[in-house]
Amino acid sequence: MHAEVGDKVVVHGRTVGTADRSGTVVEARGSEGPYLVRFDDGHESLVFPGPDVSIESHAS
Repeated sequence: MHAEVGDKVVVHGRTVGTADRSGTVVEARGSEGPYLVRFDDGHESLVFPGPDVSIESHAS
């Protein structure tokens, strides 16, 4: 899964009742991740893409 700076990342809730979290890639540390993501609530975290992550390209 490839993402670039500016792409939107959505981390889907893994259990019933857990909300999805979304944010923007601010740094790509490798071609397939991890990605430094600034979430909509303001905090930043490294995201390692997996089956619970989707990426929406900003270049569309």
